[in-house]
Amino acid sequence: MKKLDQLTFDNRFARLGDAFSTEVLPEPIEQPRLVVASSAAMALLDLDPAEAQREEFAELFAGHKLWGEAEPRAMVYSGHQFGGYTPRLGDGRGLLLGEVVNAAGEHWDLHLKGAGQTPYSRMGDGRAVLRSSIREFLASEHLHALGIPSSRALCVTTSDTPVWREKQERAAMVLRLAPSHVRFGHFEYFYYTRQHEQLKVLGEHVLANHFPQCLTQDEPWLAMFREVLERTAAMIAHWQAYGFCHGVMNTDNMSILGITFDYGPYAFLDDFDANHICNHSDDTGRYSFSNQVPIAHWNLAALAQALMPMIEVEKLRETLELFLPLYQAHYLDLMRKRLGLGLTSAEDDDEALVQRLLQLMQQGKATDYSLFFRQLGEQAPADALQVVRNDFVDLAGFDAWGRDYLARCEREGQQQDERRARMHAVNPLYILRNYLAQQVIEAAEAGDYGPVRELHAVLSRPFDEQPGMQRYAQRPPEWGKHLEISCSS
Repeated sequence: MKKLDQLTFDNRFARLGDAFSTEVLPEPIEQPRLVVASSAAMALLDLDPAEAQREEFAELFAGHKLWGEAEPRAMVYSGHQFGGYTPRLGDGRGLLLGEVVNAAGEHWDLHLKGAGQTPYSRMGDGRAVLRSSIREFLASEHLHALGIPSSRALCVTTSDTPVWREKQERAAMVLRLAPSHVRFGHFEYFYYTRQHEQLKVLGEHVLANHFPQCLTQDEPWLAMFREVLERTAAMIAHWQAYGFCHGVMNTDNMSILGITFDYGPYAFLDDFDANHICNHSDDTGRYSFSNQVPIAHWNLAALAQALMPMIEVEKLRETLELFLPLYQAHYLDLMRKRLGLGLTSAEDDDEALVQRLLQLMQQGKATDYSLFFRQLGEQAPADALQVVRNDFVDLAGFDAWGRDYLARCEREGQQQDERRARMHAVNPLYILRNYLAQQVIEAAEAGDYGPVRELHAVLSRPFDEQPGMQRYAQRPPEWGKHLEISCSS
């Protein structure tokens, strides 16, 4: 394991030059102190977990110190925000400190969010606050633990630096990791500014470093676009299967790697509501839970538009048509597993079985989406159905569904011990609910970091029953259901 001063940097994106990013130094925050760190994320850099206890750890990730090999850059990009095109966005409060290479030869971006003003801050102060930093940290690590493709988060630091939002808050920083922070909006920026030579350089960089397998294809750019589409379809299928609402699916928040990142007003569903809007700023419901699939398709079409100088239009259209079938296949596979099906065979009626269940959940909006699946696997199917039945309004409809589900389970032919183990391995007992995040944020704002560290530890093992942690597996109180979070959070 390495110490902080032993990291190896290879800053490939910085070498692309000033057309792609601007050199900016982070602005330190006052009296930095560590709030929470992820030992699993530190392991990606081969960092010894004990390094988090050093004073220098907080100083590095609060802008006070910098590695000699780091080359902090603010990336430039554009994007479609709530459907409207914004010509220039960029890292307004984040900096790509550099790229670290681990012992396995993997490159990891060190991206510091809340690092101060950049040329792309527009009217902003370039800062992040403690609540948003904690929320991003918890979500990044929890989604990864759930098996949902995601960026990672290494740590959160806080300070005495005042920041004004709706009220005075404390400035904080979150250090996030990803193999790349290139977004759909990077390609849009060079396309719409007619910098097609830079567009070509960007694409070649992404191909060589992130999709090298596409370079052997007859049309590498087309192969890359298809890979991005396939990864995005798989990511969205995971969101929908696990009830995750992103909240701000702008094209500048869409990773070219098909991973979840740029966490803002996200939420996991509590009681099931397909039309849930988690973003208080989303007046039209553009990014509601039910709209995430068509919006992902729309965003891929926006990326396709930006790739037109490199790929024939008709081939882009043909590839875009693959999205929905790919998504549906991924989603149905995930839902079969959540229902304890598909081990021995997949049946044509499985999709209808899933859709009927969701319709029954929607009618009453009283079924806890996460706990339903966990409880369904806890006992033999007939007994489990009796436990979850009372959460449904249409009891006759649920009983009819239950009979079909029982028959399907019988054809599956699993022993209950095996069924329970398989279902519990994919159905979390612990989920990152907004009210839990709010509780640990309030404690951290009061100077108590114990609750956020405990919640992070619990959510890092979401499928494993953990003694003494039953309170994290309970249904949310009424006040904690369907909390809406704004983009400034």
